[in-house]
Amino acid sequence: MGIITLVTGGARSGKSTFAENIMWNKTDVLYIATAVAYDEEMKERIRLHKNQRPETWETLEAYDHLAEKLSESGIFYDGILLDCVTVMLTNLLFSIESFNEEEVNEEFWRTFESETILKIKKLLRSGRSITDRFILVTNEIGMGLVPETAFSRYFRDMAGRINQMIAKEADEVYLVVSGIPMMIKGGDKS
Repeated sequence: MGIITLVTGGARSGKSTFAENIMWNKTDVLYIATAVAYDEEMKERIRLHKNQRPETWETLEAYDHLAEKLSESGIFYDGILLDCVTVMLTNLLFSIESFNEEEVNEEFWRTFESETILKIKKLLRSGRSITDRFILVTNEIGMGLVPETAFSRYFRDMAGRINQMIAKEADEVYLVVSGIPMMIKGGDKS
């Protein structure tokens, strides 16, 4: 059974770099990139991220059906790094055909959250079984201002609960602030 590590922090805190550094000396690494290149700025961000990773790492650009994709590959990896959970949640939300930001209600959010939690739990089980080390990077989005719109508050709350669920399942959790990682679960702090 592989170790699950959650790396969280604010935007541009150094989370991804820290997670990549944990995997740096491993050869057979699967990097799950959950971002979608929807404009030029995002394409450039993705290009820069790709350039900073070792060429030996395999990249899977996907945000849905990840447990199934890992199982289908039949490969045992030295490490899997998913970057990032928050972007994955956003893409899952906006990929719903009937989604209309103006029409979402509490029932919509409850259903979306419960379906997403099931997907992530399957992903965690699958990841544990096919790697020694599974790292998930996520944004700690609840430390800022209270969002102005109900839609944004629902998203923030849901992302926070999903982060809590992953942290509970994880063997290690790191909080990265200004490029400095702090272990908050695991080792002597569990």
